[in-house]
Order: sequence, then C-alpha cells, then structure tokens
Amino acid sequence: MNQAEITKIVDENIASRRSIRAFLPQEVSKELILEIMNVAARAPSGTNTQPWQVHVLTGDKKKALSEEIVQTFLDPEAAKQHTEEYNYYPAQWVEPYIGRRRKVGFDLYGLLGIGKEDKAKMQQQHARNYQFFDAPVGIFFTIDRVMQQGSWFDYGMFVQNVMLAARARGLDTCPQAAFTQFHKIIGRHLGLAENQQLICGMSLGYADLSKPENKLVTVREPAETFTRFL
Repeated sequence: MNQAEITKIVDENIASRRSIRAFLPQEVSKELILEIMNVAARAPSGTNTQPWQVHVLTGDKKKALSEEIVQTFLDPEAAKQHTEEYNYYPAQWVEPYIGRRRKVGFDLYGLLGIGKEDKAKMQQQHARNYQFFDAPVGIFFTIDRVMQQGSWFDYGMFVQNVMLAARARGLDTCPQAAFTQFHKIIGRHLGLAENQQLICGMSLGYADLSKPENKLVTVREPAETFTRFL
C-alpha cells in the first residue's frame, strides 16, 4: 500500500466518524473492545501519565443503570438533585457557538419530526442518551481527581482514538457529556472510589442506518476560517 492509499484510508476514517444516535442490538465482543482500547492507548499524554480509566457496561448492568437514570431524568424534582461536577458548556453563550448549537439541535429534531415547541418529545429524545441509544455497549471514562487540566487535554486525544479505532473496525460511537449530570448514580453503579471523577460516557455498537437520526451530518467550518498563517 502506497502513501496516497494510506492517506485516503486514514482521512476517510476521520471524516466518516459521526455521533450515532440509534444502534443495532448486535453484540460487540470483549476481545474487540480490548483491541480498540489497546490501539487508543497510544494516545499521547504528558510524561506518559496515561490518565484514562475505562468502565464498560453491557447486559443487565447497563440496563439497570439506564433505567435508574431515565427514571430520575423524567422526574423534574428528582433531576434537580443532580448537577454536573464540571462546566462542559459556557455559562453565557455567544456567537458563533450558540448558532452552531442551535443548528445541530434543529437539524436533529427536524429529521425526527419533532417541532420546536414540542418539549415533551424533545425530553424523550434526550432521555435516549441514558439508554445509550440502544447500543449494546456503554462506556464511562473516569480520571483520578489529583490530575490537572493538562491530563484532561490528554484524555480528549484518548477518547478520539477510541472512536477512530472503533470506526476502523466497522463500529460506531456517540460520545456523551449528558451523563455527567448523573455522576452520583453512575458512581454507585460502577463502584467508583471517591478519587475517581466521571469525564463522559459513550455509546458503542453497530449503527442502525435505517433510523432517520443517523442521517444527520453536522457542518464543519473550512480550515481557512480558523487557521492563521504568520
């Protein structure tokens, strides 16, 4: 295989990665998951600290966690008792970020036939996050609380590697910050120690391409708009 062919394969793997929101029930083997994690672990980290900790849920364990979170999320009073440990999104939205956020939301709900004022259906769709969009595998990523901001930067590269390694093997993913609100429930189900902090969740499996939500392809700004040459 020559360099041009390698480049094409790598670029296609990166460009074709999407957040999938409907999965087939087809199982993913433990061996395949470990293969993905071993490849992903080649991500760089400052002084080779390798700060990632991975928790994989399947079967009844995943079902029990999903049921408790969905029940809590759909109960407004119960949901109020759960807040994120860190701010993923800004407290004050400004352009161009708010416009991009609104567009992806409207595009997704448009594919699903959910109107802008249909809050109940929006809530039901959001609840599907906590069911891992029916994926057979749910993954949680945690970090030791002693680690600082640089390790979170390293962690992002690891999570990206997980998604790309999965994509290269015919699998799809959806990284999910939505889980962070319910870190207490998740910590209890996973048996997390006090020194472990939840970073995010992820759905892993085979995409159900018959579902309309999986037709969503988000827009990316061309490099010329965010790159400076000095």
